[in-house]
Parts: sequence; structure tokens; C-alpha cells
Amino acid sequence: MLTTGAVSLADRSLGPICAYLPVDIEPGSPAMVEALREAGHTVLLPVVPARPGPLEWARFDGLDALASGPLGLLQPVGRRLGPAMIAHAGLVLVPALAVDLAGRRLGRGGGYYDRTLPLASPDAPLVVVLNDEELVDELPSDDHDHPVTAALLAEAGITPLGNS
Repeated sequence: MLTTGAVSLADRSLGPICAYLPVDIEPGSPAMVEALREAGHTVLLPVVPARPGPLEWARFDGLDALASGPLGLLQPVGRRLGPAMIAHAGLVLVPALAVDLAGRRLGRGGGYYDRTLPLASPDAPLVVVLNDEELVDELPSDDHDHPVTAALLAEAGITPLGNS
């Protein structure tokens, strides 16, 4: 369901798709990212910068063109496109541990996405990919937390959040 939902969202989007490869128990899969690419979309994956700040992006050219990076991530080995590349994305798929109905996302605590998501186009959907039970009524938030607009849930599919 997640792969089908991600491709369906991408098919309705203009521009590259910013995605991610899951770490540990995060929902999503390398197959989901590969399916986006096989459907003809330009897929960009995050690259953790040397110093804490917004994520950089690089084109995903297949699972054989990845290398180990910081924080347990697999990252593309190609040219770095910089943090501002997210502004060109038609869809941003975001990892999370949980999200609430207002769009408040619980991440892994590094703040990389909270520094990155404000750079996205205001027209681009910011969609967390989660298991259904990870959508909760309410989560705490801080001023620097950046909300997301929807959740792609494993069983329920697309769920609008907040004011979207």
C-alpha cells in the first residue's frame, strides 16, 4: 500500500520527488523509492551535511549507487545538489516516528528535517510515511517544528492533516 500510494502521489506532482530510504523500523522501503524512479520520476534523496543544518539532496540513480552515510543512512554517491533543491520538489516524502492530526511530526531528534522543510515550495505536499497506529491525536511541539500536510498510512492510505 505504501509503494502504491507514494507512486500515486508522485504521479499527481510536478517536479522531482524528495524521498528517503528508511532506517531501522521506519516505514517505507528501498523498493518504494525504486518504484518511484521506475515510474519515471526524478527521485532525490537526503544527504546529511558535515555540520548540522538543512539536508542536502542528490539524485537517486538506483540501489547500486548508494553509500553508507551518517546516522545509519544510505546516501546517493552522485553530485550534491544543495539544500535549496527541495524548493523544486513537487512532493516531499518525510520519515517520522509519529504524526498528529494537526500535522506535528515526531522525528528522530536531529532537527535536520525541521531545518529543511521550510525550504520546500509552499505548494508541495509534505507527506509523512507511517504505519496507521503512528497517527495520533496530539503530539507536543516546539516553535522550530515544521508541520506536514498529510500522512501516507500503510492501511488507510492518504490522510490530510492540519489545514491542508
